Order: sequence, then structure tokens, then C-alpha cells
Amino acid sequence: MKILFTATPAAGHLNPLLAIARMALARGDEALVATATYLRGAVEASGARFLPLDPGADIDFTRIEEVLPERASLPPGPEQLRYNFERIFLDPMRPQAETLRRIVSTDRPDIIVIDDLFFGATALFLDSKTPRPPIVACSITIMVADRPDGAPTMIGLPPAPDEVTRTTYAAMAREADKVFGAPVRAYADAQLAAMGLPPLPCGVLHSRHLMADAVLQTTVPAFEYDFGRLPDHVRFVGALPPPPSREAALPDWWEQLDGSKRVVLVTQGTVANADFGELVEPTLAALAQRDDLLVLVTTGGRPAETVRGPIPTNARLAEFLDFAALLPRIDVLVTNGGYGTIQLALRAGVPIVAAGRTEDKAEVGARVSWSGVGIEIPTHRPEPPALRSAVNRILSEPSYGERARAIAADMAAIDTPAEILGILDALVTKTRAT
Repeated sequence: MKILFTATPAAGHLNPLLAIARMALARGDEALVATATYLRGAVEASGARFLPLDPGADIDFTRIEEVLPERASLPPGPEQLRYNFERIFLDPMRPQAETLRRIVSTDRPDIIVIDDLFFGATALFLDSKTPRPPIVACSITIMVADRPDGAPTMIGLPPAPDEVTRTTYAAMAREADKVFGAPVRAYADAQLAAMGLPPLPCGVLHSRHLMADAVLQTTVPAFEYDFGRLPDHVRFVGALPPPPSREAALPDWWEQLDGSKRVVLVTQGTVANADFGELVEPTLAALAQRDDLLVLVTTGGRPAETVRGPIPTNARLAEFLDFAALLPRIDVLVTNGGYGTIQLALRAGVPIVAAGRTEDKAEVGARVSWSGVGIEIPTHRPEPPALRSAVNRILSEPSYGERARAIAADMAAIDTPAEILGILDALVTKTRAT
């Protein structure tokens, strides 16, 4: 079977697809991966064949502050969310679609797997005149579907406990549609009209799940809200494995992770890490006096010197760390709320402190709190006292670790490769039979 994977050019979008590509390659399938040129090395290291996105979609997200300089001036909230969505995900829609059409014509894949924010697939969904292979959306974030309590998406609201809260949520949803949902949908529809295509049949966020032939939700139900009965094509597939370790040697302090001290890992991921003053530096300051802890920092590829001092004596810094080897040694993860990082932590049974409000991070943090696996600090720039209190609480109260380990057990109970490849096989078999 020949599988085409297409990813928005950011590590958090590409890595889940590469995890699936490695599963497919291991059983003898052919894997093609279309993404940005700067990610070619990661694609080829997986064993897949790299294909570049067309100009206009071939963006280096590690330089996002240069590509979209206006972004830094927008505070977290509806205006920033709308700007990010339109510029990052919708503006490249046309060249992404042209990439897909070109590869489908020349390489004839049996099936396409996209990250669920790769909007170039929308053109193929809506083009009823041109045959296409099945398209599977792999989630790189929380479940996006209509909530039974009427809450709007991306604000980070927990499930409503009563009718009064549901009424409040309904009013908030109407306001959110005015400032985000409706204008973003109109923006997408205008781009589709310019391509000679009909408008979306639903909201932009919801379109990913409603239009795909299958949706792979990369977690377990215990980490998600109850949405009621979901469509049959939406499947929880457990957590994807972490990327394989890089060739670089382990840091010289690795042997200090011998169990004699508890270990806290802090990360801002690989995209939202232009300013370590948001989370990394406050965490180092918060825990600087804890001689009983080791505080590890991974800078997501940026030079370690970018972290401003003073660096406490209990801190250890590295540009990258081998999460597969590291996470089983961690007692607490402090994160800005990257969905993939949190799923990797839960896969290892690690409790979490989440502090982030940009992109989808409010929703991810809300689920960390709701599921009982950790503590959410509802800001993207937490103060050291709040971080110190949250870490201390997780280290002293067993319930967080117990809940994290319970979700890890749920994930371990799913044969994720068999589940995912079975879904792909079924769709290809069905298509060939028609």
C-alpha cells in the first residue's frame, strides 16, 4: 500500500504523521511525506520519501516570528487566534491543495493521511468532480466537535456542571462565533470560491472531523470530554510513540538521573519557544532553591544560551532530549500545553503542570485539570510563586500521579499500530471494491 502523508510544516504536526509512517514502513508499505523543505531531514530519517510542498506553503515555522512579525504584538485571545488561523492554516490552503493534486496525479497513493489542520485537503473534499483516494485526518490537538453543554471551542471551558453554566456558555458561544467562527469561515469560503469550489458545509474547525473519511484521535477517552455519541469514523487510537532518539550523545549530566532526586522537566516545545521568559525562566526561578530536585530544560532546538540567567545549580539544559528514554525518569512535566508533548507524558504516566493560552493550549490545559492528571495555570506567562505551588502540590499529592498512570494504562491497552493500520486498510479495501 502506498500512503501519502501531508503535514503543516511544524514539528507538532509532522511528528504524529511520521510515527504512523514508521508503523506503515515496518510492515512493508510505501510512505511519502509532503511538508516543508526545512523538515526534509526528519522525514528522510524516518525512512519515508520526502516531497516538498509547493511555494506558498513551504514555510519554516521555526522562523515564525520572522514570517509573521505582526503575531508577536497580538495578546493571547480571539484576535491572535483568528490571525494565527487565517495566516498559518488558511492562507496556504491553495498551494497545499495544488501539492496534493500534483502528488495524487504523479504518484497515485492509495490513501492520504493529513494532520487535521492541513486545510489543503479541503479542496479535495469539496471537489465532487475529481476522484480522490480516501483521506484520513490525524488529530494533533483536542477533539473538535459540538459539545453537549454548548461551550465554544478554544476558550478552555470545563464541562458545564449545571443549567446556569450552560446558559452562560451558550451566550459565550454566540459571541465567539461573532469574533472568530463566522469571520474565519467567511475567510475560508472566499478562498474556496477563488478556487471555484463551494463553501464549507460547517464551521472551519469542525470541518476537519466532519469531512474526513476517518479521524484518528490520538489519545484515550479518559483525557477527553464526553461529547455523547461520536460519528463512527472518529476513533480513539491511543498515544503515538515518541520520535526515535537523535544520533547526538546523551548530555554529560544524564547519569545524574539515578533516582536520588526527583526530576522536573520544563519545555515550551519547538514553535512557541521564541521567549523563554514565558515559562522556562519562571520555572527555573521558582525551583531554584530546591536542592532535592533536578530541573531539566529542553529548548526545542534553540541554543541553550538563549535561556537567560542566572541558571540555578539544580538546572540542566539541552537543546533536545530523548523523550522515550527520559520520560520514565520524570516526576513532573511543566509545559505550555503542547498536545503531543502532553500525550507523550501521559503515555509514561507523568503528571503535568500546564500553563499556556495561545493556539489550542487553553483547551489542552483545561483537560489536564479536568482529567485529574495535573494542574492548569491559566496564563501563558505564569509567575514563579504559582509554578512553585503547582509543582509542590503535584509532588506532595499522590492523586495526580495516580490519574496519570491510570491514563497510561488505558493507552497501553490499545494496540495503536494495529488500530491505525487497520483503519487505513479498511478504507483502501472499501475504495478498491467500489
